[in-house]
Amino acid sequence: MIFMKTWFITGTSSGLGRVLTEKLLEQGNRVFATVRKADALKDLKERFGNNLVVEILDVTDTEAIRQVVSKAFTEFERIDVIVNNAGYALFCAAEEANDDQIRLQIDTNIVGSIQVIRAALPFLRAQGYGRILQLSSAGGQTTYPNFSFYHTTKWAVEGFCETLAQEIAPFNIGVTIVEPGAHKTSFGTAMATAPTMHVYDQTPAGDVRRAVYNGTFPINGDVNKTVQAMIDSVEIEPAPRRLALGLDAYRDMRASLISRLEALDAQKDLALASEIDN
Repeated sequence: MIFMKTWFITGTSSGLGRVLTEKLLEQGNRVFATVRKADALKDLKERFGNNLVVEILDVTDTEAIRQVVSKAFTEFERIDVIVNNAGYALFCAAEEANDDQIRLQIDTNIVGSIQVIRAALPFLRAQGYGRILQLSSAGGQTTYPNFSFYHTTKWAVEGFCETLAQEIAPFNIGVTIVEPGAHKTSFGTAMATAPTMHVYDQTPAGDVRRAVYNGTFPINGDVNKTVQAMIDSVEIEPAPRRLALGLDAYRDMRASLISRLEALDAQKDLALASEIDN
C-alpha cells in the first residue's frame, strides 16, 4: 500500500491535534503521534494499526524530544511533515500568575516547539525535503487581555519561524505558521488559570474573564475545516509563510497590523532623524 505522507505531530491527545491525526489516518497517511497520557489514542490505534505510532512525550523534556524524534524517523524511515501542536494557554492578568506558571508556559510553548524543530532538522536535511507546520494563533499577531503569557509565547515562535524559514529554504524545507482563531475544541477548558485579583474585575482583563466563563466569548471556528486547510497547505509550493484560519483571526490580525503600520508611519520622521548626519 502506498501512503500519501508521513506526519509527526505533537499534542494529539485532544483538540485540534486529535482531529488532525484522525483525519490524516482516514485519508491514508501514516502518523507518528505524541501524547502526554497513555492510551489517549487507543481507539485510533485499534482502527489504524501500524499506520499510527503513539509515543508519550513531554515537550518540556529536551532529551526526550531528541529520542522520540529520532525514533519517529527510524520507524517510518522518512517524515514528510512535522507539526508542532503541543501547547496551552495560561489565562490570567499578568501579575496574577506565579513564577512556576510563567516558566512552564514558556518552556512548553516556546522552548518545546524550538527543540522539536531542532531535533528534526538534521533528518529533514538528510532526506532532502520536508515541511514544518508550527501552530501559533491569531494571538501571534494580535493580543487580548488575560492572555499576556500566551501571546508572549506565540509572538516568540513566530519570530523564530520567520528566521528559520530563511535559513532552511536552501535545503528544500518549508515552514508554515498556522494562526487559528477561536475554535470549539478543548483548548478553553484546558487553559491554566491563577487566583484572581479583584482589582482587575472592572478592567478589560475582567471583561474577557467574564466573557470566557459565561460562555459569551465568540467561538465560531470549524475544527474540521481548519484541519483540512492545514493538510491541504502542505501541497502548496512554495510553503505559505502563514495560514490565517477563521474570520476572527483574519479580522483581528488585520486590524492589529494596520494599527501597527499606521503607528510606524507616524514616526517616520523620528526614525529618519536618528540617522548619522552625512
